[in-house]
Amino acid sequence: MQLTEEERKEAVEKSREILARYDGSRGGLIPALQQIQDVLGYVPAEAMREAAGHFGMPAVDVYGVVTFYNQFRLTPPGRHQVKVCMGTACHMKGGNIIMESWERVLKVKVGETTPDREFSLERVACVGCCTMAPVALVNETVHGKMTPTKVDGLYFSHQLANQQKKEGMPE
Repeated sequence: MQLTEEERKEAVEKSREILARYDGSRGGLIPALQQIQDVLGYVPAEAMREAAGHFGMPAVDVYGVVTFYNQFRLTPPGRHQVKVCMGTACHMKGGNIIMESWERVLKVKVGETTPDREFSLERVACVGCCTMAPVALVNETVHGKMTPTKVDGLYFSHQLANQQKKEGMPE
């Protein structure tokens, strides 16, 4: 995903502010990356390069840390975050089919954000709503007993609401 020049500049500035709180010992790498993600919503390449310089290590090693831990995002989150539960109950009741349905309508894979940055798609371990399996969260709203048809309905109702906003119509 291409960042704008303004986004690149913000990533560098915010990363430098955060990294300045750390003395450069490598034990601070993960906490610094966590703070960068808290501020930016993800860890862009610019932030990884800044961290590499600050901690005196190759950028590829920082990238290795970011890609090893699934807590880190490499792309900016979408305005609307879709999370599909893959806990045991959801998995057994077709969570993989629900994930594939979201991938189909959004035209992205798990961990990606749509080019217009409207949606990002994530896999989560357990939502804690097992009796409603399979479950998806859209902007932290739980949607249970999901089916591919419900996925289509949620997506297209969002598209309709966006179109109405653009045209100045009430939702």
